[in-house]
Amino acid sequence: MRAGSQAMSRAGAAIEVRGLHVAYGGTKVLQDVDLDFAPGTFTALLGSSGCGKTTLLRALSGFVPIESGSIAVGGKDVAGLPPEKRGMAMVFQSYALWPHMTVLQNIGYGLKLRGVSKSDIAARVSSLLEMLGLAGYEDRKVTAMSGGQRQRVALGRALAIDPGILLLDEPLSNLDAKIRMTMRHEIRAIQQRLGVTTIHVTHDREEAMTMADRLVIMNAGHIAQIGTPEEVYDRPNSAFVANFMGAENVLPLHVAPGEGSAAITAGEARGVLAGQAGLELPAGEALAYFRDDVASLDAPDAAAGEDLVVPGRIAARSYPGGLYRYRVEAAGRQITVDHATRHEPGAAVGLRIPLSRLHIFPAAQASTPA
Repeated sequence: MRAGSQAMSRAGAAIEVRGLHVAYGGTKVLQDVDLDFAPGTFTALLGSSGCGKTTLLRALSGFVPIESGSIAVGGKDVAGLPPEKRGMAMVFQSYALWPHMTVLQNIGYGLKLRGVSKSDIAARVSSLLEMLGLAGYEDRKVTAMSGGQRQRVALGRALAIDPGILLLDEPLSNLDAKIRMTMRHEIRAIQQRLGVTTIHVTHDREEAMTMADRLVIMNAGHIAQIGTPEEVYDRPNSAFVANFMGAENVLPLHVAPGEGSAAITAGEARGVLAGQAGLELPAGEALAYFRDDVASLDAPDAAAGEDLVVPGRIAARSYPGGLYRYRVEAAGRQITVDHATRHEPGAAVGLRIPLSRLHIFPAAQASTPA
């Protein structure tokens, strides 16, 4: 079946989560979660350890009971159904393959439970192995396979039952970096080919951004932000999201809104952000979040132009390769900057930051991912 037609046939596979609460004992893990998953989309649940992302995935699949709320698939509430009745398949972090079984037996296990004939199972498994790049491995024991190959087998087992929804619980975390990069693209290509609604749990920001259509950032059992990778990366809606998405440098500012602009002060540095961006800034004490690659080093007295040039001093230098990495003391903070020019520790510099690349939030909103 072509991807387009298969995605259309699964129009009822969208998930609607409303008012979801999950608790372990007396500890609330998910609180009032509302979330929709459109048919055929690839969504990443992204967050630090303990944020609730894995609990949400397991609540969707039926492996964790909910305290209150609803989980609807195709308009039907499935919260009271066992996992096998929800039309979902999960790939676990540990793969959970049967070590005594062959590849064919592992992938075909779900079909066998459903009473599918041996010949049909063999045909289905053969087709999946071709798609997964494992053709001819039907009789191989999974214990004799590499981590990447076992990951493909686990994915094949999940896809064999033709699920409407595919759940991925950090399936790449046990692979080495090179194989992990390859598998990101392979899983994404398979998802697009089949048009299956996919929800992927990960703590890896780059993995989420390269694989998913949409990110759901989670923090302490709540949803912090939902959006495309570009939206969440370029336009974080809070200090927490900005910091989590890599804007780990923090600079204290004072913002004075004016007519059509805002005057920005950082220690001795002055700048003006004009236009709509200036009008949207918070007034008073604020914190600016920005990434290492946004700033550069200049002379302490360099003309600012449309940037903010904050006087500072080199506190430390390292060379990770390609660029020098500096720790710069500026405006009472330690700022990390990657720059091509070599500077000596102790040298006076100007920390040049484009005003348009700052994510500015009220100082009271200061937050760091757990």
